[in-house]
Amino acid sequence: MAFISRAGGWAAIIAAVAVCAPAAAEGIPPEKDFTFKRVKVGAPTAVGRRILVQIDPQEQARLLELNPAIPPKPDVPWPTEPGAEGAPGAEADGAPATVASSYDWYWDLISPNLADGSSGRMETALAALRNGPNGTAVRAPRLAALQAIADEHGAAILKATVNTKVSPALALAVIGVESAGRADAVSSAGASGLMQLMPATADRFGVADRADPTQNIEGGVAYLDWLLKHFQRDPLLALAGYNAGENAVRKHHGIPPYAETRDYVPKVLAAWNVAKGLCLSPPQLVSDGCVFRTSQQTAARVVD
Repeated sequence: MAFISRAGGWAAIIAAVAVCAPAAAEGIPPEKDFTFKRVKVGAPTAVGRRILVQIDPQEQARLLELNPAIPPKPDVPWPTEPGAEGAPGAEADGAPATVASSYDWYWDLISPNLADGSSGRMETALAALRNGPNGTAVRAPRLAALQAIADEHGAAILKATVNTKVSPALALAVIGVESAGRADAVSSAGASGLMQLMPATADRFGVADRADPTQNIEGGVAYLDWLLKHFQRDPLLALAGYNAGENAVRKHHGIPPYAETRDYVPKVLAAWNVAKGLCLSPPQLVSDGCVFRTSQQTAARVVD
């Protein structure tokens, strides 16, 4: 756009706007007469050469009020916090907004529906992790990262999973995704500890101190065990319930359409693939037992 450097240019613009403006709507009073003051362009000022434009604030407000095409500014801003009533994209119950996840393609291969849940679809679900578009796959944690967690908390995991239908490898996979093995991890939602227990979940499963790694693991495993029973041993639905709550799974008749949950489930499955490789006898089902290898045993196995 050419720069207008002469006062005559401004006069031409004002004249053009006056010619193009539509006639006032019926019932709108005639506009108030106004005057403008021409200031010589290029006149020296304290801050350099400027073009002075004077606007009457009261007259501007009156004209804007008369023009129905310009909506008034709302007195109360639109609520934007997640879950706020009426906020764009938020659900009425304060649940996360439904947005695209990084692994939407995964749910084109594996049904998220509650009716399609089955304890026997684990093999298919694991195979789908590698079938992303253009050869992509769900990212898995490093073997060394899970080995470090197993070295530090393996005994507590094994003890917590006794008399449950939760494989130690599954508990390890959940810890790897939830906290990466950090006992002091705290989420913005208030979940804390190795297995990221919410206060209500901790109370529900008898965890007095979420910061205590052993208690946190016991509570997380107890919740996983309950979810697996609740969802007929379907690991995908159970993991979705662990992330979003069992009520969200029931409400949406399957894996909730939350980006975080739709990403969480395949991430834990990918971590399970790594975690079961740390077992002396790799489990096939999420309910199978497992005794973790030590770092030395894993290193020797890799060398062999």
